[in-house]
Amino acid sequence: MSGCVECGTGGRYPRMRTYLELLRVPYAGRLLGGTLFGRLPNGMGALAVLLLVRADGGGYGLAGALSAVYGLASAAGQPVLGRWMDRRGQTRVLIGSATVSALAYAVFALVGAHPLPVAVAAVLVAGFTTPPLEAGLRALWPSVLTPERVQAAYALDAAAQEVLFTVGPLIVVVVVQLGSAQLAVLLTGLVGVAGTLIVATSHPSRVWRGEPHTPHWAGALRSPGLRVVLPAFTLAGVALGVLSVAAVAYADREGSDALSGVFLAAMSFGALLGGLVHGVRAWRTPPARRLLWFMGWLTVCYLPLIVVPGPWLMMPLAVLSGVFLAPAIACVFTLIDELAPRGTVTEAFAWLVAAMGAGAALGMAVAGWAGEVAGARGAFAVAGVGAGLGLLVLLAGRGRLIPNVIQLVKTTDAELSRNGASSA
Repeated sequence: MSGCVECGTGGRYPRMRTYLELLRVPYAGRLLGGTLFGRLPNGMGALAVLLLVRADGGGYGLAGALSAVYGLASAAGQPVLGRWMDRRGQTRVLIGSATVSALAYAVFALVGAHPLPVAVAAVLVAGFTTPPLEAGLRALWPSVLTPERVQAAYALDAAAQEVLFTVGPLIVVVVVQLGSAQLAVLLTGLVGVAGTLIVATSHPSRVWRGEPHTPHWAGALRSPGLRVVLPAFTLAGVALGVLSVAAVAYADREGSDALSGVFLAAMSFGALLGGLVHGVRAWRTPPARRLLWFMGWLTVCYLPLIVVPGPWLMMPLAVLSGVFLAPAIACVFTLIDELAPRGTVTEAFAWLVAAMGAGAALGMAVAGWAGEVAGARGAFAVAGVGAGLGLLVLLAGRGRLIPNVIQLVKTTDAELSRNGASSA
């Protein structure tokens, strides 16, 4: 990787000043802001697809199916593009994929749901070529920041991304109300291109290259620790997908459609607070141990939701349910940076994105069934089960998450020797 843009010894920073100091580092604000802007389509795409199909006369079944195709294609494309970035650098891959994705959105906006084969192909391409900005940013942080600030950057990244899934759908709804569903789909692609250009034309992105390594068919999945983390966070993604549907079921139960948005916003606010606090604290315990604790508390905080109390109690519980989410995600960012085999760090982060995305899509499907059988109470129960199963996977494989894990699993692969490089 290229040398660190920031010089200095770092250290402990007082509270929220940590983030102000971080954003003053050359390129840090541009990279974070551009990535968040470019990732807005992640929160816009599925809803924009659904609303356009409905506006074109398609039923909810078709609309939901195409929306699911988009989500699964996006999850599948991230590791593929991430591996390509590790081999070819960021700029061409990011700009190329964003351009193809925007063109596919334009085709879908033009044809709508008919002819169906063209619509399916357009949605597939738009999702699969979603630029891996999230994984790319996490690969860039160590080349831009000192090691002490990388941990705060991961926390800020994990906290800020919660805003995307509140702001993205809101933008789609506003554009549909003021314009049309076609315009919302077109805008989704254009926003992706604009955000990608902000990142991909920056100096750190243009000069970044993956570490030299011998290509291997398994890529990042050679790491035993990564093979523990990914199924665990697929299950965590299931919990998140469940909650998005459970919020709607709860709103129906209470007779107010607006409550679903309020619930999700409250949960995102809790995650934002938790992530910011986690990032400014000087932690002495290793990230693997912290991850187990945070996943445990995340599971515990999901359980009171099963009671489905009235809104005045439910909204504080929603905030509480989000508090440990961003810290858990920030910890797993650090772990993946340790566990990824040499030269596969972008692909490894992209696998995490894919795992959580696929889990969320599965969670939405399961929550719909649980909601039909047992209402909002059943849907919230599935969220707790998902998080709990993720915790069990981590507990079962915790021996593979600690530093120097290559000695524990008796592998002779020299390219796994970077494991345990971070002690934060």
